Amino acid sequence: MPSNEDFKKKVRDAFSTIADVSVEAYKLAEEKSKVLAKKAKLNAGIANERATIRRLNVEIGATYYKMFKDSPDEALKPQCEEVTAAYERIEQKQRELDGLKNHGDTTEHCDCDDPECTANHASEETCDEDKVD
Repeated sequence: MPSNEDFKKKVRDAFSTIADVSVEAYKLAEEKSKVLAKKAKLNAGIANERATIRRLNVEIGATYYKMFKDSPDEALKPQCEEVTAAYERIEQKQRELDGLKNHGDTTEHCDCDDPECTANHASEETCDEDKVD
């Protein structure tokens, strides 16, 4: 039967081995965490730069259109014509919308921009903002 001292030595050795393995596991986990954090930071930086490029490309395109819409470079002429056509369609739709806004509505609405204003200007009633002190 092993002596008490042998048993204590084996327990100390076992705990020492467990501690060594734990330290190694901690160091490995720490290193992996640092690498993952660095990767996440780099990926976020790349995404931010790509967003900057997209925003600037839009600004460049808008500036180019404003400057050269009437005489664009041949390579960009089709896109400029599409933008112009889209603006014309927007204007047409806006005119239609403006025509429908007052369709069948004979009440003049208050210009106070208060959605709860119930002043009926057709009957010469005024809201608080229309009154002059």
